[in-house]
This record gives sequence, C-alpha cells and structure tokens, in this order.
Amino acid sequence: MSRKLGSAAVALVVGVGGVWALFVAANRAIDATFGLRTREKIRPWLFIGPGIGLIFLYLLLPMLGTIYRSFTDNDGGFTLSHYQFALTDPSMLLAFRNNVLWLVFGTTGSVLIGVGFAALVDRVKREALAKSFIFLPLSISFVGASVIWRFVYSWQPEGQPQTGLINAIITGFGFEPVPILSLSPLNTFALIVVMIWLQTGFAMVIFSAAIKSVPSEVIEAARLDGAGEFVVFLRIILPMIRGTILTVATAIFIAILKVFDIVWVMGRGGNFDTEVVATRMFKEMFQFQNFGRASALAVLLLLVVIPVMVVNIRNMNRQGVGA
Repeated sequence: MSRKLGSAAVALVVGVGGVWALFVAANRAIDATFGLRTREKIRPWLFIGPGIGLIFLYLLLPMLGTIYRSFTDNDGGFTLSHYQFALTDPSMLLAFRNNVLWLVFGTTGSVLIGVGFAALVDRVKREALAKSFIFLPLSISFVGASVIWRFVYSWQPEGQPQTGLINAIITGFGFEPVPILSLSPLNTFALIVVMIWLQTGFAMVIFSAAIKSVPSEVIEAARLDGAGEFVVFLRIILPMIRGTILTVATAIFIAILKVFDIVWVMGRGGNFDTEVVATRMFKEMFQFQNFGRASALAVLLLLVVIPVMVVNIRNMNRQGVGA
C-alpha cells in the first residue's frame, strides 16, 4: 500500500512539475524567438494545444473507431446487424425500457426532492449543517452506496432473522419479507431510489444557490400583495430559477443515462430484469467479446447524450447572456 502511495506521489510531483516546467520553458522560448504581435498569436495555442491534442487522441479517435466498429462484422465487412440486434432483441428492449424508467423517475425524483430540500434548508437556522447531511451521500462512490443499500434491501426467507432494514420493518408489522432485489419491476425502482439518494444533494446545493440569487425585493413585493409562501415559491421563485432547474436536470439525466455501478453491484450484473444499456454494453464487450454490438450500444448512448448536451450548453449560454 505504501509503495502504491509513493508511486502515486512521485507521478503527481513529476507530472505536475513536468507540465509546469514545460510551459515555463516554452513561454520563455516564445518570448525570445518571436516578436510581440506573433507572440500574442502563438501563446494561446501553447496552452490549449496539448489539451486539444489529448482530446483528439483519447476522445475523438476512439469515438470514430467505435462508430466504425459498430458497422463492421467479424470479417471486416459492412453490416447493420449490430443495430438490428440492439433495436429488436427482447433483452435489449428490456434494457431500453429500464433506462427509460431510470431517466423519467430518477431525474424527476432528484430534481423535485432537491428543489424541496433547497426551499426548506433556506429557512432553517443551521443551514450549513442541514446541507452537509443532505449532500453527504454524494461523497460516497456509487459502488459504496450500492453496498450500503444492498444491506438495506437485504432479504432472508420467512422465519429467519431479517438483516435488511426494510424487511425488518415489514416483518415487524407481521407481514412476509419481500425479496426486493429479485422481484421485477420493484427491483428497478429500488435501484432508482439509490440514484435519487445520491443525486439529491447535488441538486439541492445548486438550487439553494439559485434561490438565494432571486432578488429579495421581488419576493417582498409579492408578499405585500398578499401572496402566501407557497404561492411565492410556485409563482415567483420557480420561474426565476427555471434555467438552473433545466441545467441540473440535464446533468442528472446524462449521469443516469450512463448508470452502471448501481445495477452491476445491486442487480448482480443486471439479473432479475434489471439490465440497462450500460451493463449490457459491458457484457457484450468483455464477457461475450462481441465488439460490434458493444460499439453499436455505445453509439446509441452517444446519440441520446448529444442533444441533451446541446440543450444544456445553450441554456448555460443563455443564462450567461442574461446575467
């Protein structure tokens, strides 16, 4: 363990120090070689050039390779069979259905609960402490959260002690224990709850900052006109933070679209009808060695993410112009 930490420390020092030394040396070389006007044209590329190169090498090229592979069969010929499988196979249709459930209920639940918590903590005395407790789950990795919630949902046959919190409560009231993680479609919704638990803190922090940016004069004017607190929140605050809501919703949407860890750990690799596109893509790539199908699934995810990213970027630009 200490050896690994030492290697990481050396890599960090050498990497950061090396990059810093490279930029300093290149900056001085430009100053010594070119005139003032030329220096001003070259200097920006000195800083963004390496980043663009890395993006091209590690993002753009693999993306183009994935698209190419999705249209290629095992013999290297052109085929649409991978996309036909992705869009017609019953197991894939189940995965797409589950992804839709995740996107609808996960995104909606995280945003609604996040807005509610943001409005509530804005009125408590120990606001920072309350926010810390709500935000705390986000500091846990998805795998760690999945392990925690597996204990919460744990099930034992009737007559045996229930170690899971929920089934302990259920049996405490005299009912039979419920195998939550193996009962479809209940298990999918149980997994979505974990994602909502993780994302609510993120949404709450962003919404809380947005609510505080609403001009107090507008709120006071509405109260003087006889508007109650609920009406003020519904008719004044929510419309004024609409852009922030859209930004947070799209960010959570993208995170949920790529969900893998929770389903893999809690759904045991997508068993019991909990499969999603990301887990199926992983299986096709690393278990079945079917690179074409895995590539086709990756491209389909990309096609869904791109429009959402465009909406998010436009909304952020609009907010910047409005500010």
